[in-house]
This record gives sequence, structure tokens and C-alpha cells, in this order.
Amino acid sequence: MNILITGANGQLGHCIHDLSSSYNDNFFFTDISGDFEYYDKLDITDRLSIDDYVKEHKIDCIINCAAYTNVDGAESNQELCKNLNTVAPLYLVAALGNKGIFIHVSTDYVFGGLSNNIPLSENDKTSPLGVYGSTKNDGEQLLNILFPDNTIIVRTAWLYSEYGKNFVKTMMNLFSTKEELKVVYDQIGSPTYAKDLASVLLTIAHKYDKKLSGTYHFTNEGVCSWYDFADEIQRNMKNSKTILRPCLSSEFPTPAKRPSYSVLDKSKIKNTFEIDIRHWKDALLECMGKIKI
Repeated sequence: MNILITGANGQLGHCIHDLSSSYNDNFFFTDISGDFEYYDKLDITDRLSIDDYVKEHKIDCIINCAAYTNVDGAESNQELCKNLNTVAPLYLVAALGNKGIFIHVSTDYVFGGLSNNIPLSENDKTSPLGVYGSTKNDGEQLLNILFPDNTIIVRTAWLYSEYGKNFVKTMMNLFSTKEELKVVYDQIGSPTYAKDLASVLLTIAHKYDKKLSGTYHFTNEGVCSWYDFADEIQRNMKNSKTILRPCLSSEFPTPAKRPSYSVLDKSKIKNTFEIDIRHWKDALLECMGKIKI
């Protein structure tokens, strides 16, 4: 297959690139910015550019890792957020045509977090709290209405890796420099190592059948608060002397409200694609071994 990966300069794009050498496919990596050492420049909000690129490289499958993901920044950059999260995915799948495979990465932020502490299934009603979640939700709905036969949506949450900026790298830095640190304990979810998500997306691309189109959930196994997540990071560092304290989200107000509970039910993706998912603590330990502070 000729596979296009958008958002190549992001965490997930980098992880797919790391895994791509294990496949016999032709991979084409693109992004709007970066060093372009191994990927092409492509603006996914420019429909003509997308059409030309897909046609020139005879793309069979697109894995869309590109998005506006600055949750707080989205509140004041609504147009750009909408263009990237709602409009651009439609341009990408339209360029593919009916025979192509479109795999779109979405988010737990399509939910508002009010699930009575029951893991959220793909059929649960969405209720986004802010601009970021709303634009991702709108993108999902339009894809399902306009291109239901060749689109797979994979929602994920709490993504981290050895690349870019993320919670794990931030905490590791803080645990190396701060005497005391507060982290919220009233937001509950499941951390996801981008490498594990990347592997699943590539598995889906190769097992794809039109009968499998639809929405799926993927995170690593297990449930924790951000405080628990931070505590495990510190435990793995072993030599950190930082005092870690739990706190409420109200102590750190942000422009965009976060879901209080966004644990995703992964039964469907495990059963459909016959995949095993490792616990978030095991994935975290591997990732941290690749990060130098």
C-alpha cells in the first residue's frame, strides 16, 4: 500500500515513522512545519494541495495524525481549530475516494466526563466541553455522515511519548528541578503511549475491511488520575526527591474545562482486530527508558 501519514512532526507521527521500516508499504510522511528531514510539507487545510498530493503519490490509505491539540489555545483560536479538526479530515478522505482507507485519530474530549464512572463506549452520547472537543466531535459526525463506508475513527486519550511536549516529559523535568509539586487527582483516565497507538493504527490499516468501518476506542489498559500518573513517573525515576501532593482541578483554573472521567471502553477494538493491550505502567516504563532529561 501507499500510506500517507499526516502530522508527521507530532508524537504519533514520529512513532509511526519508527515502526514503518517493519512494513513493506510505501510511506509518505507530511506536516505543515518542522525540519522536513524525512517528510514533505503539506497544508491539510488546502484542498487542492491534498488532491494533488494524493493523486501524485497514488495514496491508498491515509492515517490522519494531524490536529489542533492545544486544548486551552483552542478557546481563542476557534477558526484554525475548526479548519484542522473539522474541515481538513473531510478534504483528506474526499481526496482518497471510495476505494481508499481513511483512519482518523480523535479524542476522549468529545465526551464531557459525566459517565457515572463507567467506561465510555463508542455508542455513548458525546458532550464536548470546549472548542477543541467540539471541533473534533463535529469532524467525527461529518465523517460518519458523508464518508461512512471507508472511515475508521480511533479515539484515544492522555497521549505521551519520547517525542515533543507531553505530560511525561514535563513531569520528568519538574521532578528533577522542583522541591514540591501539585498535580490534580480529580480527573480520571487512561494514559496512552503513542508507540502502542501507532502499532494499532498500522494493524487496522492492514486488517481493514469496509465492514469494519466505524468508531473505536484505544488507550493502554488501566485507570488512574493525573496524580497517580505523576506518582508512577516519579517512582520510575527512583532518585527524585520532589514532594508530590494531590490537589483539585479548581486550584489550577484553565480556559478550557477538562473531562473529569474519560476512561474509554476498548472491548470493540480488542475483539474486532484481535489485539492485546498492555497496562499503562508497563508502557510508561518503556517510554521513560528512551527519554533523556
